[in-house]
Amino acid sequence: MSQPHNVTIHRDMGIALPDGTRLSAQVWMPNGPGPFPAILEYLPYRKSDGTAARDHGMHLAFAQHGYVSLRVDRRGTGDSEGSFDDEYSEEELSDGEDIIAWIADQTWCSGSVGIQGISWGGFNGLQLAARRPPALKAVISIGTTVNRYTDDIHYKGGIQLSENIGWVATATSWNSMPPDPALIENWREIWLERMDNTPNLGKVWTEHKNRDDYWKHGSVCEDYSAITTPTLIMGGQLDGYRNAMSELVENGPGVVKGVLGPWNHKYPHISTISPATDYIGDALMWWDRWLKGVENGAENTPAYRAYIMDSCPPDPALKARPGRWVSEASWPSDNVTVQTHKLCNAPQKIATDLLCGQGCGEYFPFGFGPGELPDDQTADNARSLCFDVPVTDTTDILGAPSVTLTLAADLPRAQMIVRLCDERPDGTSALITLGMLNLRHHMGSDAMRDLTPGVPVTVSIRLDHSAYRMPAGHKLRVAISPSYWPYAWPEATPATLTVHNASLTLPCRKTIVDSDECHYDTPRPMEARDIQMNEIGKEEKQRKTDPITGESTLIIRSGRNEVTDQINGLTTGSEMSEIWTIHPDNPASARVEIIWQRWLKRDDITAHSHLVTRQTTSADHFHIEQEFTVSENGEQVFQRMTKDDIAR
Repeated sequence: MSQPHNVTIHRDMGIALPDGTRLSAQVWMPNGPGPFPAILEYLPYRKSDGTAARDHGMHLAFAQHGYVSLRVDRRGTGDSEGSFDDEYSEEELSDGEDIIAWIADQTWCSGSVGIQGISWGGFNGLQLAARRPPALKAVISIGTTVNRYTDDIHYKGGIQLSENIGWVATATSWNSMPPDPALIENWREIWLERMDNTPNLGKVWTEHKNRDDYWKHGSVCEDYSAITTPTLIMGGQLDGYRNAMSELVENGPGVVKGVLGPWNHKYPHISTISPATDYIGDALMWWDRWLKGVENGAENTPAYRAYIMDSCPPDPALKARPGRWVSEASWPSDNVTVQTHKLCNAPQKIATDLLCGQGCGEYFPFGFGPGELPDDQTADNARSLCFDVPVTDTTDILGAPSVTLTLAADLPRAQMIVRLCDERPDGTSALITLGMLNLRHHMGSDAMRDLTPGVPVTVSIRLDHSAYRMPAGHKLRVAISPSYWPYAWPEATPATLTVHNASLTLPCRKTIVDSDECHYDTPRPMEARDIQMNEIGKEEKQRKTDPITGESTLIIRSGRNEVTDQINGLTTGSEMSEIWTIHPDNPASARVEIIWQRWLKRDDITAHSHLVTRQTTSADHFHIEQEFTVSENGEQVFQRMTKDDIAR
């Protein structure tokens, strides 16, 4: 196309669902005769303020290249009517099918629809592809998973992640604001109905502690054969979601291409960890091939591309990662062979140390605040059982390492966390990847089964996928611990593990050429949205030890942040604090308090929400409390308090 299209932006195009509920779409419409293919992004993160800055340049670029680009607020969120029930619910996915059918039926649409998204939008896009709506012709899914139980922010290896309660607080807070009063005439009615129907997410997600039908719903690994729509699946190695790319390429029966980059939890073109890449160009190549029928060879690109990260000193605030791009024509690849390293064959013990995990970093590095990435692992390694493997030749790890152990616990309930680290000649230890297992899942994740104390069991833990270069002269360190706070909630009683046998299986890729094997352009310029920063709050993270009680506390704060969108005139803001506390001698003392405040201002209207979420533990239960208050112009319009005791 020699000249880009001029574009008209519709802030609130109504989509009527079959039950009469009206969803709100912001639409970037190319000016021209049409009809055009359409690109959908469908999620709950408030198009008028939450993702407005991110959406603007990207959707505008798609429209300029001849696509109708739609950003739709999910039912019960943002500017859409109805009530939110749960993430990836049957209602959400059924609505998604109806949205796609509605788009395809419009006179401005050619009948071909693509869906894209990151995180929530990446999840539901992939899940919708598995339902095969007729008009859906292409998918791009970023920062996603194929297995909701093993790879989302709730559980890992059957251990409840701290992000589970963190996401309870964040998601509830996100959905506490009203529609934009300038767009939606009955905004107050919609808002109050939304508050009255706010789900108790903490109770729901914590009750489903095993991999049951709740988690199988929306997990495309249940039937990979359903993914026949051409799918480009991408993610970052410094994100919490590392596994879906290679797993879908390996198991998907249709045209699937996977990319594992060096990014954090961001679209590739706006990653705060470089090298960022030209996602817009990659997406347009995919859309052109499958939505416009352009013979550009997108189907012939390598099946799997990965950025093999070089070893570098651990830095929680890392901004750039050296390395190189490699490509595999098929996956699994004949270029990758498995090395097995025997780690031990004599009993060795490791006891719970609740201070192990302070170098963990955050599950979701966004680039928002200080210290999100893993720190030097040396202190955590000193609190773990470690086995070293010398690296005699430079080795490229590409794939999912695994560790197989025969071990016994002295209690019926215990956990095991396994980290793979790069022991560098400068004395630092860099985290490569990790995995974990609730040992009550030693016979499968469908149910908790107590261990018999002292009786060995054999388990295999698959670590997250990696692309990492180990230089000759370094050492690989396998570090095993029975807890990893605050990344994950510990068992209520300290356990001691006796490891009888252990081995490491390492996927190693032979170096074909010692340079980039595939090329990615740097991000193209995009039109920035005009956002005025009214307040910029201080981001801080600090650890404290109480000199009297001995309790260890991690404090994470984001000060008052307020912005005004100069295009739509909407002012929004937030403030957040998290306090994670544990006594090093008592895992049942683990607790957290998370406070979110949000506000929205439009003319003479101010909406404000205040949410306090707490989680504590006892021997057999998680205890979750929420205090939720919402006000309009200083007058309370909604209040709810919940307290739940949920079996561990």
